Amino acid sequence: MRNSWLRVLLPVVVVLIWLVGAAVGGPTFGRLEEVSSNDQASFLPASAESTEAGELQQRFSDSDAVPAVLVAESDTAIGPQDLGLYEEVGVALGEVEGLEPPAEGAPAVAGPIPSEDGLAVQYIAFVSSDAELAEVVGELRTVLADELPDGVTGYVTGPAGFTNDLVEAFGGIDGILLGVALGAVFLILLAVYRSIVLPFLVLLTSVFALATSILLVFGLAKLDWIQLSGQSQGILSILVIGAATDYALLLVARFREALAEHETTWHAMRVAYRGSVEPILASGATVILGLLCLLFSDLNSNRSLGPIAAIGIVFSLAAALTLLPSLLLLFGRAAFWPLRPRYDAGLSTAVAPHHGRHAAPTAAGAEIGLERLRGIWKRVALLVARRPRVLWIASLLILVAGALGLTQLQASGVPQSALILAPSNAVDGQEALGRHFDAGSGSPVYVVAPEADSDAALDVVTGQDGISGAALTVDAAGVPAVEDGQVLISGTLEFQADSGQAEDVVRELRTALDDAGPDALVGGVTAVAIDTNDTALADLVKIIPIVLLVILGVLIVLLRSVVAPVLLVASVALSNATALGVSALVFNGIFGFEGADASVPLFAFVFLVALGVDYNIFLMTRVREESLRIGTRPGILRGLGVTGGVITSAGVVLAATFAALGVIPILFLAQIAFIVAFGVLLDTVLVRSLLIPALAYDIGPKIWWPSGLGRVASPR
Repeated sequence: MRNSWLRVLLPVVVVLIWLVGAAVGGPTFGRLEEVSSNDQASFLPASAESTEAGELQQRFSDSDAVPAVLVAESDTAIGPQDLGLYEEVGVALGEVEGLEPPAEGAPAVAGPIPSEDGLAVQYIAFVSSDAELAEVVGELRTVLADELPDGVTGYVTGPAGFTNDLVEAFGGIDGILLGVALGAVFLILLAVYRSIVLPFLVLLTSVFALATSILLVFGLAKLDWIQLSGQSQGILSILVIGAATDYALLLVARFREALAEHETTWHAMRVAYRGSVEPILASGATVILGLLCLLFSDLNSNRSLGPIAAIGIVFSLAAALTLLPSLLLLFGRAAFWPLRPRYDAGLSTAVAPHHGRHAAPTAAGAEIGLERLRGIWKRVALLVARRPRVLWIASLLILVAGALGLTQLQASGVPQSALILAPSNAVDGQEALGRHFDAGSGSPVYVVAPEADSDAALDVVTGQDGISGAALTVDAAGVPAVEDGQVLISGTLEFQADSGQAEDVVRELRTALDDAGPDALVGGVTAVAIDTNDTALADLVKIIPIVLLVILGVLIVLLRSVVAPVLLVASVALSNATALGVSALVFNGIFGFEGADASVPLFAFVFLVALGVDYNIFLMTRVREESLRIGTRPGILRGLGVTGGVITSAGVVLAATFAALGVIPILFLAQIAFIVAFGVLLDTVLVRSLLIPALAYDIGPKIWWPSGLGRVASPR
């Protein structure tokens, strides 16, 4: 009687604990923007040249206001007689609350500045860092729309305009993204389980894991221990939902198997838990360690994503191994309604005994271990048994062919105007600015140089191709300002500040300044983009080997083997290359993207390798379990047969959740969504279903070398 009460009370207590955590963490979703930043400059390391230049640049200004470039584009020529009207517009703009002068005595809005072709005027406004950016930019756009004459279109672009539109694009992270992801997962689970209750239990597990993880992430960001951005927030949500659902699928599959062999729900859960806890923990540990390898990144955005995403996986593991078992115990067989699994006493006695590490196979032939299996996965297992070498060679050739597309991957960064995939006033304004003014207006290149080198540095900047003009910053008396022995030079780029042409100009400028005065530092929007891309590429070379070694170590410990882990890691790495190669062809040829963010290959690699190994862990831990019982080759076939359905379902769920990132109109998230979704499906359908089983079957018991299991013969 005491045990009966405990078996009811324990699950209830666990569910209540999670309910309290989710109730506290859920409302935190709406507060994440309080601790989130999408400023690219804040992601750079302190050692970056643009970071050092930016810090020195701040000393020359009493304000840290964000500039906004306002463009009024007319269908007809704007004559001198019309400038009075545009001056009145400038006065109206200056009355917008939230603007502040960049220096004492300077106006909050500079302009109007007419273009040489007479078809546009330009204003420069400065938005206070204490103001609500969205409100100020929105009011500026309203004033332009109301005050400009007919036939003239107004735009607010520049750093303030782009930041505002970027934040707006991320605005669907909390609502739209979660709604699409959860809806897609629910439909897939409904099709997989053909149950009304079970999908809700699995989704409840995922949502509770996300809500509680958000609470911890918010607290750490509030303390400035981690740096949260819109992209890391979106990736966290997707990772938690996808991972928690994957782990839940594995546990539920083992639980349904056990319910057919055990009469009581408690005993069935004990068997299911014992069979699934090791692969779930190993899979979670692999993902966590892979994500934590991002701590070696020099980019603050990458380094912060590591612990943020790892926290999400920790809560996914905890929910899958505590909350979900408790819910299943409380609901019992009713969780599978209307297709409740029935207890079959014959199955419990028919289970083959465990003979230990050195057991010999009980019989010969490919049908061993497949007797009770039906459907497609039995046919796939038999195909692997009949043509293993043909299958793995064909699969390998397909992967290599896809990987050749890597040569077309343009992951050296994209202009800021290409980051936003939705209609954007700032993007349109930047295009209008480029039609009538130097496209770099409003986003100058800054050079901080020692006072002694000021003339030489100014000559270099002025003479640099691609810079239309340059000047020393002056103080209130009109003489060059000097701060701590440094002067500040600002130059106007002829090209859009975040374009490839502008980056080439700044790179050449840095080289020329090194020759003229090695202590000069170059900063500004373009320099920040260059340093960000260069740091991201350096991270890629550094972090990939670390991730592979870490995951290899986990697999060696888990499988007590060297050969199998090496093959698993190599296959997933090749699958990642194929996913990137195919994605590059799709991005260039179908979507027409201008390129890819420099961080895309690294993020895609970490997600695909860590998550792709998950499915191989689910497969190979079951294969090892069956190999100990019936021999290696039959164990491979049975492991493939019994895990095929659940792993494929898990892969489809994870692909669907990552694909949901595509609803957020940000280029980086759209590209990650496609790469990871495609890569996960590739891993699930080709690598885990054909390549690994066929290769392992062809190798035979030696796949377990150097463990004792590798010395046990098995029938072909």
